[in-house]
Amino acid sequence: MADKHTALGYWWEEAGGLPAARPPLEGEHEADVVVVGGGYTGMWAAWYAKELEPQARVILLEASVCGEGPSGRNGGFVNTLWFSLPNMRRRFGDEGALAVARAAQAAVDEVGRFCREQNVDAWFTPGGYLQVSTAPGWDGSWSDSLAALRELGEPDAARDLSAEEVAERCAAPSFRGGVFYPGAATVQPARLARGLRERLLAAGVEIHEGTEVTSVKPAAGGARVVAAGGGVRAKAAVVAAGGRSLEFAGMRRRLTLTSSHIALTEPVPDVLAELRWTGGECITDSRAMVHYFRTTPDGRIAFGWGAGRVVYGTRTRGRAEVDPAVVAEVERHLVRFFPALEGRRIEHAWGGPIDVSPSHLPLVGTVGGAVHYGFGYTGNGVGPSNMVGRALASLALGRRDDPATRALAGARTPRVPPEPFRYIGGAIVRRALLRREGATDAGKRPGRITSFVAGIPERIGIHVGR
Repeated sequence: MADKHTALGYWWEEAGGLPAARPPLEGEHEADVVVVGGGYTGMWAAWYAKELEPQARVILLEASVCGEGPSGRNGGFVNTLWFSLPNMRRRFGDEGALAVARAAQAAVDEVGRFCREQNVDAWFTPGGYLQVSTAPGWDGSWSDSLAALRELGEPDAARDLSAEEVAERCAAPSFRGGVFYPGAATVQPARLARGLRERLLAAGVEIHEGTEVTSVKPAAGGARVVAAGGGVRAKAAVVAAGGRSLEFAGMRRRLTLTSSHIALTEPVPDVLAELRWTGGECITDSRAMVHYFRTTPDGRIAFGWGAGRVVYGTRTRGRAEVDPAVVAEVERHLVRFFPALEGRRIEHAWGGPIDVSPSHLPLVGTVGGAVHYGFGYTGNGVGPSNMVGRALASLALGRRDDPATRALAGARTPRVPPEPFRYIGGAIVRRALLRREGATDAGKRPGRITSFVAGIPERIGIHVGR
């Protein structure tokens, strides 16, 4: 078992711990833009609002400390959305899909530029993203993405790799063929969150932490946000509260909450050298309940699994962050992928909630003309949150000229069932997906009942997979 299994995780510990909280909101205020939620999306929205209109008064409200939630605990994959191009074509059409995919790629580059220009040491490493097959049933699962890239004129955004070419990047015993997306990167997520928070304060954004928002609604001339200690009336509101967004009117059936958990090894540079995994690539397998892993500058492996338990409603009650049973499974999977880690120490383990979109793509929308929301990254938010934050800032300031913003904000997505059906159905489907993927990994055909249950989401319009 891991030496430490905490809610906050290793990244914040390495970054020096959470910063001292800013004072909570007190009394009544007016603003041009009020942002609810201090994760990446909310902070990027505030950053771009100030960049677009430096004189605007921007207030950001966060229930805890900015970045304390999933933004500071994730795997640190700054990924693009090229692998989701077939899905985006169905949702946005060819023109819209290409605009969003290009904006997502630009967002990765923007995160790197921000780190350089703002002197934020977030370990930004442009090592690319490698998706691999670990069993015959996963071979070529990326072929639709490669075909879409060719058809839409972006063939260089990904490269098909043979098993030998995969082994040149990471020679794990179970890896077969794969696909490489060179435009991706990794970061230390807590360092990025801390750096973004510091730069917001320097830019004049008013941050109030420890502020639990109870209501966000359109109001005469804009929007009204109510919190325990006061309120804000603004020309526009941005809701970027992740899974907590489900608590607000107009957003309650847009998401399902699940959880993901990570185990972090002691430094193992000898293992990385043996694997030839020294290029900084972030890697996943090809499951829907994905395994994801990356290295750190001091030679550790961070290994995560996106198959944590489904959350009832919006309250995780701690299990999304600390779940010994799931972490024990993650540790078993880690050694199965990398047998050379047998007997090596697992120093840290932690988890966090994942806001799962029914389209498996970020959701951007507007309620009542003045309340704009963005969430639903389904475990892939570090890069796209920059794109969505920019889109939300544009919407809040009345700018709708960006084609990616128009595509994201104009898409229609299915709704998920209300509770308790969301939780019960999600838990049943999760178990079926795990059985189906376990059978595929073992080279077997899943049973008919398992296949039927695992296929229910797709039959009702909810996308599962990339």
